[in-house]
Amino acid sequence: MDARTLEETARTLVALGKGILAADESTATIEKRFERVGVPSTEEARRAYREALFTTPGVESFLSGAILFDETIRQTSSGGTPFPSLLCQKGILPGIKVDRGTTALPGFPGERVTEGLDGLSERLAEYRALGARFAKWRAVIAIGLGLPTETCLALNAHALARYAALCQEAGLVPIVEPEVLMDGDHPLERCEEATEAALTHLFGELRRQRVCLEGTVLKPNMVLSGKSCPRQEGMERVAEATLRVLRRTVPAAVPGIAFLSGGQSALLATAHLQALNALGPHPWRLTFSYSRALQEPALAAWQGKRENVARAQRVFLERARLNAAASRGSYSAEMERATS
Repeated sequence: MDARTLEETARTLVALGKGILAADESTATIEKRFERVGVPSTEEARRAYREALFTTPGVESFLSGAILFDETIRQTSSGGTPFPSLLCQKGILPGIKVDRGTTALPGFPGERVTEGLDGLSERLAEYRALGARFAKWRAVIAIGLGLPTETCLALNAHALARYAALCQEAGLVPIVEPEVLMDGDHPLERCEEATEAALTHLFGELRRQRVCLEGTVLKPNMVLSGKSCPRQEGMERVAEATLRVLRRTVPAAVPGIAFLSGGQSALLATAHLQALNALGPHPWRLTFSYSRALQEPALAAWQGKRENVARAQRVFLERARLNAAASRGSYSAEMERATS
């Protein structure tokens, strides 16, 4: 695929007023989420749940893409339509998570590196044949005493850039996700420092490995206080710190930034996205690529019951609509009260 097509796909993923559904939970992760609502995590239950999300009437007005897991990209709707085809029919681009999770970094206690580069070219070709138009790779960066280290930052940035280069060679737009974790009691300033370091390493590596930035989407964390920090900063402070980091590190050539929610509640993730867009204009489109913050209310409404599908879809559609409004800078807390 040529650079122009990659650029067009990347721009489509960050189209104004739309975001990306992260439906790429591993089997272990979705099992934990199902457990919280009392649903056994069978292959059929996972398929039925994803079908309920993907077939939500009208959700294509607010979603540009959906990231799938290996199991999901091979599944079909109850009518026999492969999920990638079903999404394309609705105008939603199908994507695929291609990393193989994280492993402990030897010699660096508390730090991890993402695996999955071995055999990646062949997997990308297969996923492209199955209908994927983009891919995602996640790195995790922990904050702690002496963390993150330069070694951890450098190794994860190198892997993200290598993945991105292989994606573009295979005709897929790479979403690069360097997530600085919320875990810990660190103040916002430590998150800002770590996020800036992670993004600085990442874009240095992307340039060195000749990745086309115009055909790439960034999926970063917002700059937040640690979950256990006694001082949780307000919306404006979070937005200002996040934008300060992005302006220092992210080239304007990148078409868009699709934030991860990183453990934030559904309402807080939406409100933070609104605060970021309220401080615009920006050189890149700022939108969302949420998993739990987009799905959790719908999953609670569904509870594994067929008779609850329509209700779950209404809840999911509303969450997507509100996040889409935040991506335009037109969301308000009153919109939540109006729909409750």
